[in-house]
Amino acid sequence: MSRPEAPSRFERLRTRYPWLDHLVRAGARYTERHGDHYAAAITFFSVLSLVPLVMIGFAVGAYVLAFNPALLQEVRNGITEGVPPGLASFFDGPDGIIQQAIDSRATVGVFGLLGAAYSGIGWMSNLREALSEQWAQVPQAPALPKRLAFDLLALIGLGLALVISFAITAVASAFAADVLVLVDLDGERWSWLLTLLGVVLGLAANWLIFLWVIVRLPRRHATVHSAAKAALFGAIGFEILKQVMNIYLQSVSGSPSGAVFGPFLGLLVFAFFASRFLLFVTAWAATAKENERPAPAPVPGPAVIRPEVTVRSGPDARTAAGLVGVGVVTGLLGLRAFGRRGR
Repeated sequence: MSRPEAPSRFERLRTRYPWLDHLVRAGARYTERHGDHYAAAITFFSVLSLVPLVMIGFAVGAYVLAFNPALLQEVRNGITEGVPPGLASFFDGPDGIIQQAIDSRATVGVFGLLGAAYSGIGWMSNLREALSEQWAQVPQAPALPKRLAFDLLALIGLGLALVISFAITAVASAFAADVLVLVDLDGERWSWLLTLLGVVLGLAANWLIFLWVIVRLPRRHATVHSAAKAALFGAIGFEILKQVMNIYLQSVSGSPSGAVFGPFLGLLVFAFFASRFLLFVTAWAATAKENERPAPAPVPGPAVIRPEVTVRSGPDARTAAGLVGVGVVTGLLGLRAFGRRGR
């Protein structure tokens, strides 16, 4: 009888440290639920959304210049002074680029809004499907108009959550600075208080955003209690990710080619790793002890009745036994008759 195999050192560490076991189970859930594939799809739609957002920003800037002649004149003067004399009319003439941009602001704005709506709904749809997959949810897909409406509302809700979160952070920081001035603590010795407050408020804003994303964006909403710890883990990790990406951008922007392509590549890398991290945090929330559910037992297949008919060429066991008995009796009778004749 073979002895059972002893657990490995890593398995013993998982048994000893619950946080390590939780981390391994979250990584397994992320891999089994195709986290990298969903992160790549989210990154694609994130980059695709930049073009319509730039168009919207261009239209907004054109409207601001159109309704502010003094500012428009300052922009024209700055451009004509910065370009060679022969190209001044190309930018500032009656048919120049500046005037064409102002005249086409409405068209650019409409196309930008339509493009932003399309790419934004696609981004939100992929994000919601990815989060639902990490929760091991298999909800029934709603009809296309209903799904688009829900994704659009979720996109608007996420935008409002981001605006409110950052607005609260900015207002609280400004209020804290005013308080330090009132109590005469606005010197350099106390600047660390504002830095610490900014970090705390940033973590609080990130925690609220992660909590809202993990709880409300999956197709079937989770509970706040089930995602509170995961949102805190996500808030801290996201701050670390931002600092790492800041160092990365500074390192790649030193060369001329890095100055041109560095911001775009940095945005692409940041979007991909942020998407992966968000999905991993969701998998970490879904694999918590209070959220894990035992896998349902597989349903057995339908019973199939196949009647079997066996055709035997010889007698069965009972018939064979009877024939042997008749043979024995016949043999005994024959021996007896033969004995009588001999006498």
